[in-house]
Amino acid sequence: MPATPLSASKPPLRIIFAGTPEFAATHLQALIDSEHQLIGVYTQPDRPAGRGKKLQASPVKHLAEAAAIPVYQPASLRDTGAQQALAQLHADLLVVVAYGLILPQAVLDTPRLGCLNVHASLLPRWRGAAPIQRAIQAGDRETGITIMQMDAGLDTGPMLATATCGIDRQTTAASLHDRLAELGPPLLLQVLADLEACQRQAQPQDNQLATYADKILKSEAELDWRQSAQTLDRAIRAFNPFPVCFSKLGGERVKVWQARPDDSGSDPAVAAGTILQADREGILVSCGDGRLLVQQLQLPGGKQLAAEQVLNARGELFAPGQRFELPADQAP
Repeated sequence: MPATPLSASKPPLRIIFAGTPEFAATHLQALIDSEHQLIGVYTQPDRPAGRGKKLQASPVKHLAEAAAIPVYQPASLRDTGAQQALAQLHADLLVVVAYGLILPQAVLDTPRLGCLNVHASLLPRWRGAAPIQRAIQAGDRETGITIMQMDAGLDTGPMLATATCGIDRQTTAASLHDRLAELGPPLLLQVLADLEACQRQAQPQDNQLATYADKILKSEAELDWRQSAQTLDRAIRAFNPFPVCFSKLGGERVKVWQARPDDSGSDPAVAAGTILQADREGILVSCGDGRLLVQQLQLPGGKQLAAEQVLNARGELFAPGQRFELPADQAP
């Protein structure tokens, strides 16, 4: 939905933006293209990345510098000097999208109209660091964007607006990220077009309905074949493209990028993780409940490939009767 144009009685807002990843950059671009004035951008410090571990700027920093917007990268906003520097910008509003740093009360109180957060879930469900992944992993049928007025809690502030999108059986974290990145910017601009009215009508969250989206740990991505095929399918989609689910087979770490539950039945007598069939359709694996058909995978040092291509090169590794390992702390 396009934003309502600002009237003559509502001058453009002086906005500070705080964000770090690509999801945040899409929202920053919408603000750059709007009537509002971007007076500063906050993003996390440059981090080492890649094989060479060279310092790399965030997507938000790249975009801000290209637009000639001053960039600030404090390691923390709890520092008095950082708080004073922010206050000297005399902002009307601070807009936060996936920034990654805690905003203390002194910062929340600094802008004239406070601080808004664009959050990638339908609050109060999935407060916290990884709402996109946790929604898929839990089997939710829908999620969305919530714009809230920030307070001192973790994603607990009153809600100004929401937009919803569905989650189906093909949805991955990558595809859902992109859909929500399209949904958020117009909703943000819509709120900014009549911010004070939205703030007056803000709805408090029901804390009894809150769930928490904990940060993703790489260790979570190891597949436990004693789980159901449905559970494993959701995990594979939730952790695509990061950290990518994996399982060990024949001493090799095999990444699983795409799979689907197979409805042809199951055999409780077959050990979980056993390869039942391997052909051009995929690699069929026995699970604690049901079967999983692995369709896209990646061997060490190789590229992500369809199962048929991998079988052409390494068919012996995936021969029926071979068994994927269980996680070390859960193996019998």
